[in-house]
Amino acid sequence: MASSRPSISPSLLYEAMEETLDVKTPGAKLLIGIPKEIAFQENRIALTPDAVGVLVANGNQVTVEHNAGEGSHYTDKEYAEAGAQIVYDRSEIFKCPILVKSAPPVEEDMPLLQLNQTIISPIHHAALKKECIEKMMEKRVTALSFENFKDESGTYPIVRSMSEIAGSAVMLIAGQYLSSFNAGKGVLLGGISGIPPTKVVIIGAGIVGECATRNALALGASVKVFDNNVYRLKQLQNNLGHRVWTSVLEPRILAKQLKTCEVAVGALSNKYGRAPLVVTEEMVAAMRPGSIIIDVAIDRGGCFETSELTSYEEPTFLKHEVIHYCVPNIPSGFARTASQAISNVLMPLFLEISDEGGLEEMIWHRFNLRGGVYLFKGSLTDIYISQKFGLKHTDLNLLIASRR
Repeated sequence: MASSRPSISPSLLYEAMEETLDVKTPGAKLLIGIPKEIAFQENRIALTPDAVGVLVANGNQVTVEHNAGEGSHYTDKEYAEAGAQIVYDRSEIFKCPILVKSAPPVEEDMPLLQLNQTIISPIHHAALKKECIEKMMEKRVTALSFENFKDESGTYPIVRSMSEIAGSAVMLIAGQYLSSFNAGKGVLLGGISGIPPTKVVIIGAGIVGECATRNALALGASVKVFDNNVYRLKQLQNNLGHRVWTSVLEPRILAKQLKTCEVAVGALSNKYGRAPLVVTEEMVAAMRPGSIIIDVAIDRGGCFETSELTSYEEPTFLKHEVIHYCVPNIPSGFARTASQAISNVLMPLFLEISDEGGLEEMIWHRFNLRGGVYLFKGSLTDIYISQKFGLKHTDLNLLIASRR
């Protein structure tokens, strides 16, 4: 029996299939809520009236809680004129699908959260509470943190702006407390002809340290910068455009410089957890009476062993005859500038989210934003938080891909 030969049916068409493209969804109109911040010393607001005006003009709806802009000197009238709806009941604000805050969600906010809500706010790893994260997971919240999302250039735009404000403010604060009117030594920060310049020691060569150095040099002070990262010290030299005295953190050299300085600034921080403690009480005791310590890293525990948390009501205390200024969240003291800086980043972001058809679509198309997402539909996607609290971690990329 002859073997059957393969045959091709003329009715079959062998053509290449069309490629399936990732089609962009049509734009979505956003409903954004801005609650009044009740967190400690928080005066900023995440969107200014000008930014609200742009969002409303593009077809989005913004609801603002009564007096939410008070700390930044923005009135309800300004928000209403920009097209926002003003509400007096806090629970009404929390019914908005998207909440934008200038402080992290606090325990008082938890009962008001809605299912499947989106929160865009800072996160403050050091002050995080497990109960808040669990409650947000339970409510299937999607949460994006200011500190960790990047722009297209790969930098952290809001962190950079807040660090610039803190760094620039440091020298203004130092000058204020060195004057006789604030029980200081009566020394002019900087110096004049014929008088040796004021000595400033800055510990940390990041953005805060760089801005503080720039301002101190502009005032005519003699500046010495310490950091354990040699690359950051090189970068600081390059950004300033001229040589400045720098050193790695060697305790004996640091102690020697602190002994003769008028101003010491602590601007070291770790990405997560406590700031490195590099100045001992013994070093502080050897400093000149009437000199001032400004510990910008107090938000994360501080760089000086003698640092203790203070407030804007009582910003300083005296220890070993050295003035200590340890107010956390320095940008909040310059709330209007800080609010404008945050708003400049968030307003274009919201316009993009609207154009993309929602945050989920935006995260799919914009890889830079993924670093800022720490909760996605109730799943914890930040590995540091999961390790800190022993909670289950899920990879964000897998979560997003599984929903396409």
